[in-house]
Amino acid sequence: MSPTFHSLRVRNYRLYATGGLVSNVGTWMQRVAQDWLVLQLSGHSGVALGITTGLQFLPMLLIGPYGGMLADRYSKRRLLMLTQASMGIVGAVLGLLDVTGVVQVWHVYLLALLLGVGAAVDAPTRQSFVIEMVGPDDLANAVGLNSASFNLGRVIGPSLAGLLIVLIGTGPVFLLNAASFGAVIVALKQMRVAELAPAPRAKPGRGQVREGIRYVRSRPDLLLVMVIVFFVGTFGLNFQMTSALMNTEVFHKGAGAYGLLGSVMAVGSLSGALLAARRGRPRLRLVVGAAIAFGLVEITAGLMPSYLAFTAVLIPLGLCQMTLLNSANATMQLGVDPLMRGRVMALYMAVLMGGTPLGAPLVGALAEAFGARWSLIGGGLVSAGATAVASLLLARRQGLGRSELLGGFRTTPERDLADAVAAQR
Repeated sequence: MSPTFHSLRVRNYRLYATGGLVSNVGTWMQRVAQDWLVLQLSGHSGVALGITTGLQFLPMLLIGPYGGMLADRYSKRRLLMLTQASMGIVGAVLGLLDVTGVVQVWHVYLLALLLGVGAAVDAPTRQSFVIEMVGPDDLANAVGLNSASFNLGRVIGPSLAGLLIVLIGTGPVFLLNAASFGAVIVALKQMRVAELAPAPRAKPGRGQVREGIRYVRSRPDLLLVMVIVFFVGTFGLNFQMTSALMNTEVFHKGAGAYGLLGSVMAVGSLSGALLAARRGRPRLRLVVGAAIAFGLVEITAGLMPSYLAFTAVLIPLGLCQMTLLNSANATMQLGVDPLMRGRVMALYMAVLMGGTPLGAPLVGALAEAFGARWSLIGGGLVSAGATAVASLLLARRQGLGRSELLGGFRTTPERDLADAVAAQR
């Protein structure tokens, strides 16, 4: 089997990846339909779109770490069944409200918040469950394939959503997404539990979230990754909003053209994910370099003079984005104590996505004040600048040169974790 698809030899992971692909297509369909519905209901308000996005990611910031604590305590497989079912119900309610013609903006706000609650538990559980299916040696490959599946759904979902919105409206799209969660639940039920390698479960007790925070603070390599993904996630990764604004306000296009933007960017993201699947264990310098490259390409996208030029730049932008996210994810998972993995990944997801309630409304307001292009230019400036400054400050704090810092920190193999953790303490 090709090294790119090595993890697919594991039956449980094949089931998981297949169900995930179906669900990813539905998720991207819902994202496009939700944004389009909010724009229609609010009179094309960038602030309303930013509020919706912010509410959807707010629970990741507030309760995401507790979701990671649950992942460390209980069966991840059973927990995922519950979270997938709850998110499917939310999608169905939004679809029914839309189909019956009674949906209002505040309905979308509330359901986006509830969807975020389910995701706040689902995301760290799902991230930390991968290694239980494939083991540490294939983790980086599986993370890359997960991203490839996510972005393949991103290629198919937005274009399909754009077509369906034109033909039958947004309501049926929400209902189709609700049904897609069933694919993941079926895959989880069909897994061979005996072939999983669950991590030791954390014992109930107080202060477990604080323990996870202390653990990350004691690790300068993990801390730098956290800082980078916070600034990039908060100010740079707002494409469901920025693409909608560029599409409607700058280039004056419709739903079909908006859906195409998401699919084109996903081509670059899919390429980045497949490259990550071949790459193996990442190094910290790749995280830093990808974040700076991402910021520069995002600035370039905001300066493009035409819809076609803007669309073309989305391919390298997607590649840089996925290179950053995959290398950051694998760096975090491979460098932690298995007992802490759920909580650390919850903190990672909270930092990556939890800043959106702050960043999305600010970026939306920036777009309304200075034009839609500045939603991309500003996000790119913050992403690249914050990464460079954080790397230099951490290098100075550690008494290292920049090249020593980036060359010295690398992910820790699972077999070396006990010695590494002991050394940090």
